[in-house]
Amino acid sequence: MSQSASDPLEFVRQRGLGALADKMGIEFTEFGLERAVATMPVAGNTQPAMLLHGGAYVVLGESLGSMSANLHAGEGRLAVGIDINATHTRSATSGTVTGVCTPIHLGRSVTVHEIAISDDQGRRCSTLRITNMIKDRPTS
Repeated sequence: MSQSASDPLEFVRQRGLGALADKMGIEFTEFGLERAVATMPVAGNTQPAMLLHGGAYVVLGESLGSMSANLHAGEGRLAVGIDINATHTRSATSGTVTGVCTPIHLGRSVTVHEIAISDDQGRRCSTLRITNMIKDRPTS
């Protein structure tokens, strides 16, 4: 997908998010080079105390950041995650959470994105940063 694609959200639909993101109910609602947004239900993604699992925040963040890096990478190139970190500051207990992904750095070989995840009341629950390495897509 080139940076000048007419419908970047179609890129997500064609490529798919993978089995894990599908099982977790992640849905992209906006997708472009400068901003990507996705939602995920709390139900079905909780830990035993009925709070959204910390790993679920990370899956949402990595889905957003990696797809955004791949859009930037363009045709014939592949972005792969090399680092991710998350700071959880609030617990979601119901409804949905929304992740908003914005680029910090869009380079030729490395991208860095920040993902802010908020609950239905707009309160930030987790902040993530993901670094992706861009390389040529394997030919076989």
